[in-house]
Amino acid sequence: MLNTLEVLTTVVVGVMVGVEFSVAFVINPIVARLPDDSTLLARAHGGRMLGAVMPVWYLTSLALVAVWAVAGWRHDGAGLVVTAGALLIVSVIMSVLLLVPINNRGKTWTPENRPADWKQQAQRWDRFHYIRVAVIIAAFALLAAALG
Repeated sequence: MLNTLEVLTTVVVGVMVGVEFSVAFVINPIVARLPDDSTLLARAHGGRMLGAVMPVWYLTSLALVAVWAVAGWRHDGAGLVVTAGALLIVSVIMSVLLLVPINNRGKTWTPENRPADWKQQAQRWDRFHYIRVAVIIAAFALLAAALG
């Protein structure tokens, strides 16, 4: 049973990392090269879509890691799992304090109502997102190491 939980948790976190990595290094760079109105609309749509899905994914990942940490407390790698959980907590705190406020503004923008500094706000979101991606990659790597 513990093995199933370990694999399920690693897959769920790994796919989440893949999505967030793709947003940072594939999707947003492509979107940034579109004309301004298209960039704005694509980011707003992405903010609405991923803004609805990712909180559930982050919290589910964190819950699975917490269950793994408790269930596997006496097994090798427990410290790695706890550290991965701590990093996921950091990523959730970063999201709530830094990324969500920008996303909540950005997902309502249209070419008609965008603020003058919308590009700077999008770049700020991107910088915070790069840091969050690094944090969740580290968490994923720790989970992968704990499997061994």
